[in-house]
Amino acid sequence: MLRRTSEPASFAAAGLIAVALATPAGFAQIDFGQGLGKGLGGFDRAPVESVFGDSRDVLEARLVPARDSVAPGGDLPIAVVLEIATGWHLWTQPGAQLEGAIEFDGAIETQIEILALPDGVVAHSGFVQWPEPHLITADLGDGPASYAVFEGRSILYLPLTATASAPAGEGELVVSLRFQACDDSTCMQPATLELRTPIAIGESTGTASDVGETFAGFDPGVFGRIRSGEAAPEVVDFDAFGLSLSVDIRGAGFLLLLLLAAAGGLLLNFTPCVLPVIPLKIMALSQAAGNRGRCFLLGLSMSLGVVAFWLGLGVAVASISGFTATNQLFQSPIFTISVGVVIAALAVGMMGVFTIRLPQALYMIEPRHDTLVGSFGFGIMTAVLSTPCTAPFMGSAVVWAVTGSIATVLLVFGAVGVGMAFPYLILAAFPSLVRNMPRTGPASDLIKQVMGLLLLAAAAYFAGAGLSGLLVEPPTPPSRLYWWVVGLVAAAAGLLMLVRTFRITPRTGPRVVFGGLGALILAASLLVAIRMTDKGPIDWTYYTPERLAEAQEDGDVVVLDFTAEWCLNCKTLEATVLATEQVAAALNGEGVVAMKVDLTGNNEAGNELLRASGRLTIPLLVVLSPSGEEVFKSDAYTPAQVLDAIAAARRGGDA
Repeated sequence: MLRRTSEPASFAAAGLIAVALATPAGFAQIDFGQGLGKGLGGFDRAPVESVFGDSRDVLEARLVPARDSVAPGGDLPIAVVLEIATGWHLWTQPGAQLEGAIEFDGAIETQIEILALPDGVVAHSGFVQWPEPHLITADLGDGPASYAVFEGRSILYLPLTATASAPAGEGELVVSLRFQACDDSTCMQPATLELRTPIAIGESTGTASDVGETFAGFDPGVFGRIRSGEAAPEVVDFDAFGLSLSVDIRGAGFLLLLLLAAAGGLLLNFTPCVLPVIPLKIMALSQAAGNRGRCFLLGLSMSLGVVAFWLGLGVAVASISGFTATNQLFQSPIFTISVGVVIAALAVGMMGVFTIRLPQALYMIEPRHDTLVGSFGFGIMTAVLSTPCTAPFMGSAVVWAVTGSIATVLLVFGAVGVGMAFPYLILAAFPSLVRNMPRTGPASDLIKQVMGLLLLAAAAYFAGAGLSGLLVEPPTPPSRLYWWVVGLVAAAAGLLMLVRTFRITPRTGPRVVFGGLGALILAASLLVAIRMTDKGPIDWTYYTPERLAEAQEDGDVVVLDFTAEWCLNCKTLEATVLATEQVAAALNGEGVVAMKVDLTGNNEAGNELLRASGRLTIPLLVVLSPSGEEVFKSDAYTPAQVLDAIAAARRGGDA
């Protein structure tokens, strides 16, 4: 299948819905030179009464089970019957192929999702049998072309199986059908239908006489392929700053997914959550750089600590009911404050402010991070610090993994850990990379003091975010006054570096480099404190289900920004993307509601919306059209992507 991308002026990049909101009925009236009484290919179009003002006006859909009941261990195909009005069509399912057809990037493809099943019934969603598409010819702004569509009476089949232990009784199958109807001159707004049918578990019985005709196109061999272990096509979509990638995880594709998960783990080291502690480990490794074997063992021990934490997190996700995401740890204010206290103790101890003599028995453990056990613990702490942040590629891999078996969860989480630990192994394997760090003397003491203060600023951040979580009552925005403590402590680190550098060395080069770095830290710290406590350029509405419903009733585009005070990635994206002049103007524009979903303090309503959005981690940005359709969703995005998504949402289509 060929792919055609049209400019917004020619086709609105969303399947003929560029002006879908311009007419009262929600239709996009575009005349391509054919009479409005003709449909695609020139055949007559049946008159349509506008009841819903969207694609539901030309489609009737229903679920038809092959039998009234299914015995435990038996199979049951379900027909999803689509009756499409004459002269109208639906776009095909994602990935549909038909020779000679052009595919529009913005087409709202037909999709089906299982919402509820009777107890003991399994749906084989990967083996849905879709209707045979038809080729039609139309001029959609770029000249006549052929498109693959569903028309008339179209039936897709969903195979179900009742497990051998399925309890007797009656349940309900609920599915969601998303679609968009078009003809050669009009595209209606996309719509979603919720379809239901009862299913009884018990002795298998027959059904009405028309079932034979309804299931004439069903291939019963699909159940044999399922039982033989055939893998269903399963695609995981990745998107990072405009770089989109789809991976079929069958066979070698699963290895690619693990590599992407490892890449996400590697990138975690460059997030604001982890950067403050990396120099600490570099200094520890530099102390052992003269002994290559010792240096490697310390780095290996820390790496094993990182991997062990991620594997332990995978076990928790796979075995603890209700625990599905790493950032759930930081939704507990007590946990966040505890992390801040531990970091503060490390920071103060590192600066040499105090020395505590522990009982002699405890020295068998040697908790210092220049020992093997201490390095292992330091690796665990580094991994803990990474959990508020989500790196590109990592989020999609983790979300997919938690829906699989415990082996799948452990493999994916282990890959994240290996990727995160990789830089420390490299530093340990090549001691020359850290050998030039000063080990003793005033310069070494200065580095420890500066890094200790920066670590203390990180401790103030976590403790402050935790206190904000304790005190906040959603949807009231949490207090950000603690950012002044963070900024002033970090500014003190910069001032100390600036002043002490001039006292330690008379050389011009080190004064310019390290004194300049100190001045930069000083200025940046104060600027961050001002920026983080300022209201900012965006007029945010803080999420409640009622406020979201009101915005959708008013026909507004809604931009949902999932964030939290403990999420530094969220702060970074908000400052560098959402707060830019053009994006902020678009978010404050007429007909757009910028809605912040702040998860600080374990916001239950916000967490429920996050799960409903199909993600488990933050940051996350979701753009909804006035009809409530999801236009854009990403955890790593650019200003251009956000602006394009808002423009597409105004048109009612996909970005």
